Amino acid sequence: MENKDKKFHFIAIGGVGMSGLAKYLLEMGCTVTGSDIKESKYTKKVEKLGAVVHIGHDAKYIEPGTIVVASTAIHDDNPEIIRSKELGIKVLHRSDVLKMISEGLNDKEHENQLFIGFSGTHGKTTTSGLCSYVLEKAGYKPSYCVGGIIPDLDTNAEYQNGTEEGKFFVAELDESDGTIVKYHTNISVINNLEVDHVDFYKNGFQDLLNTFKIHLDNMKQGGKVIVNKDCNGIKQLISANPHRKFITFGIESGGVDYSARNMKFNEFGSEFDAYHHSEKLVSIKLSIPGKHNIYNALAVISALNEAGVNLERVKPHFETFSGMGRRFQKVAEFDGIRIFDDYAHHPTEIKTTLDSARLCDTNRLVAIFQPHRYTRLKGLWNDFLKSFGAVDKLIVVDVFSASEDPIEGVNSKNFAQCFKNDDVTYIGGSMENAARKILPLLKSGDMVITLGAGDVTRIGPELVKLHDSTTTGV
Repeated sequence: MENKDKKFHFIAIGGVGMSGLAKYLLEMGCTVTGSDIKESKYTKKVEKLGAVVHIGHDAKYIEPGTIVVASTAIHDDNPEIIRSKELGIKVLHRSDVLKMISEGLNDKEHENQLFIGFSGTHGKTTTSGLCSYVLEKAGYKPSYCVGGIIPDLDTNAEYQNGTEEGKFFVAELDESDGTIVKYHTNISVINNLEVDHVDFYKNGFQDLLNTFKIHLDNMKQGGKVIVNKDCNGIKQLISANPHRKFITFGIESGGVDYSARNMKFNEFGSEFDAYHHSEKLVSIKLSIPGKHNIYNALAVISALNEAGVNLERVKPHFETFSGMGRRFQKVAEFDGIRIFDDYAHHPTEIKTTLDSARLCDTNRLVAIFQPHRYTRLKGLWNDFLKSFGAVDKLIVVDVFSASEDPIEGVNSKNFAQCFKNDDVTYIGGSMENAARKILPLLKSGDMVITLGAGDVTRIGPELVKLHDSTTTGV
């Protein structure tokens, strides 16, 4: 069956991940329809590419012979889910579609493809996005599906036709629900491993290790595994797989295959030399801040070198990479106040982001934290409490539930009270309400960072609107 004869229907097509997959399939020549509860910039993008998008959900949108894909946010009582079951259509998870396109819908599309997958508790969106970006800018014409928008490319997905120049397929592989075991990579990069997603990994870190062991066992023959040896969780993964060859990178560990040396930091960037054993490969400049982004860049360099990419050809584009959407992204500035937005929602990510922000020239560092999921806040409560040492003021807003039911005693108000500190404030209610109460607390010279995977990202724009209405008298 040719791609033009394949029809996909996405339930909740307006999400960044779902719309990216839809875009990829459209570029492959497939027919794509979808539905969502509201119009968005993502629904508009896929419509421009030829998708038929319905606002609202209705059983009539499901036709026999359609491949149905549903977001994890969609419940069994959705009318399109019910209709799919009535027609005997198996509803696919987005990971199933990513697996399909990574293997090619037709054999001829992937016979020469080299699949590079990026995973790990932190950094997989940035590393997969950076890898895709430098390959694209260097003219390698990669295909890719990543979890966030690459601002300079204004997309998170792109399909190329599998020619020699377009042989690379880069993807972000999600371990949060165990679906990482579905993929068969040529090169698998694991940035780090820590306890997270405690709602899924109920037996803690051992469950996570078992999942990654299956992922590694499912790699293509001759596949390469690249890991960050400075991470304690990675060291446990190596110990648990004594017969597997690991290619290692790191800054602090000795005896690694790839290392970053001669590091220099500035306010919004860094530079370093990348080495393969004792051989200097390339000097790299970055325009994204923090030591963690040196790790991210080193992970990409390791993968590209193992894939046979000319590093001198991609080198200039590391410096022009401005980061991923919602990763230390500047969203506003007014009255000497700079507002940044970051997706960090795990204690380690939050601490890393705030430590990087501390390197910047600022009077006060103000963090606005929205816990993401009650289960994560409960499971990592004490770790979260230790994550905000770099800030001068912390504002905690209500938990973003992500469809979870509340857990008694696990809430933002109780969390904020644990600090017993006047510099920690709890503000409840909507993000609009939070913004109204936050604006009077800010001072010229502040650097403000909104942190979380939920709708805390709305606070920055709301602060701008409130400031503008105050100054114009509207």
